[in-house]
Amino acid sequence: MNPSAPLSFEPPRGMRDFYPEDMLWRNRVFDAWRQAAVAFGFQPYDACVVESLELLQRKSGEEVSEQIYHFEDKSGRHLALRPEMTPTLARMVAARHGQLTFPLKWFTLAQCFRYERMTRGRKREHYQWNLDIIGEESVSAEIEILAAAAAGLRAMGLPDAAYRIRVNNRALLAELLAKSGIDAAYHPAVFLALDKRGKISDDEIAALLKAEGLDSDAVAKAFELLAVQTLDQAAALAGADSPALAALRELFSLAEVYGIADRLVFDISVIRGLAYYTGIVFEAFDTERKFRAIFGGGRYDSLLTMIGGAPTPAVGLGFGDVVVVEVLKDLLGEAAAAEKRGVIVGYMFPEQREAATRLARTLREAGETVDLQLGRQKPKQFFSRASASTAADAVFIGPDDVARGTAKRKNLATREETEIPLN
Repeated sequence: MNPSAPLSFEPPRGMRDFYPEDMLWRNRVFDAWRQAAVAFGFQPYDACVVESLELLQRKSGEEVSEQIYHFEDKSGRHLALRPEMTPTLARMVAARHGQLTFPLKWFTLAQCFRYERMTRGRKREHYQWNLDIIGEESVSAEIEILAAAAAGLRAMGLPDAAYRIRVNNRALLAELLAKSGIDAAYHPAVFLALDKRGKISDDEIAALLKAEGLDSDAVAKAFELLAVQTLDQAAALAGADSPALAALRELFSLAEVYGIADRLVFDISVIRGLAYYTGIVFEAFDTERKFRAIFGGGRYDSLLTMIGGAPTPAVGLGFGDVVVVEVLKDLLGEAAAAEKRGVIVGYMFPEQREAATRLARTLREAGETVDLQLGRQKPKQFFSRASASTAADAVFIGPDDVARGTAKRKNLATREETEIPLN
C-alpha cells in the first residue's frame, strides 16, 4: 500500500453509501415493510451479522456457498458475513425449540452480503425483509406471507397492476419429473439447472444436466415440462390425485379470499435455486419484466432438520431493497420519495434568533418536525433553501414579525399563508 497515493472516496465495489436523498427511498421501503409486518401480526427479531461458516455450508447444492464473505478470526474460528437470513433463523428456532409456541410469525430487516457478479438490481450487500411462518403445515402460511408482501408493496405506493407474483410447487415439478422417468436422485440437479433459465442459454443448461448424468432423452423431457402453462395442463400430466397440485389450487382459492388473486400467476418455471425449498415457491416481478425479481421465497420444511433441529414445517420470504427501489423510481419518478412534511424556520437578523428558536421549540413540543436554520439568512436565500428541503411549510421571521408578535406560515406548494403566534 502506498500511503502517499490519493485515497478513493468511493465505497468498496458492490457496497453502498446512503446520502439523505438515498435515505428517503430506503425509509419509504423500510417503513412499508414494518407497517405490513405489524399489520399482519408478525413479531420482530434480529441476529448477529457474522455467522458460523459451517451453518451456511450445510445448505449444499447452491451457488451461495461460493459467494460467502468468509474469514478466520484470531481464535481460528471460521466465520462469515450472512448471505441470507433463513439459516440464522433456523439456528435461532432450533436453539429454543422446546420453549417456543408454534406457529411462529417473525420478521426482520437484515443486511446481507454476497460476493457475486454485479448486474442491474444486484449489489454485494443489500437489506432484506424476511417474513417467516414456522410450525404451520397448511398453505395458510404461504398465502398469509404473500398477502403481507402485497400489502408492503401497496404501502410503498406500487400499484397492484405493476407486478405479478409467480407461483409454483417444487413437489409438483418432482412428480412430473418422476412421471417422465427421471429418477428422484437427479431432481436437485434438475431444479438447480432449470432455475438458471433466462440467466444462461438452454444449451448451457442442457450441458449442466448431462454433466449430472442425464441422457439426452431425459434432458429433453425436463425442458418439455417448462412448456406447461396452466394448472389444468399440469393436472393432465400429474393426475387429479396429485397432493402438490391440490396445494396450489387451495392457494389460489385462498388468494381470492385475501383479495390478491389478480396478482397471482401459476408459472412452472419458478423453481428457486436454494436447495432447502420443499414445496410451494414464488417470485414477484414487475409486470413488464424489466427488472430482476422483487422478492422470492417458499416452503422449506426440511431446513431445521438439515442443521440438526427438530422437524418443523416452515415458509419464508426474502424481499430485498435494491430492485424494488429501482421499480419505484421507474414507475413513480426520482422525486417521489421526497414527501413534504413539517416546517422550516428561519430568521433575518441575529435579533430574531430567540423568537425563531422559541417557535421551533413550541412546534416540536406539539409534535411537528421542525428544521430550524442556525444562522441568519436573507429572505431569498431562505426560501430557496426551503423549496429544496423536505419541509411542507416555511416560517421566516423578521423584525416586523417580532414587533407584531406573529409571523406567517407559508405552504410551500400552494403559497397560502396563515398567521402563527410567536409567543
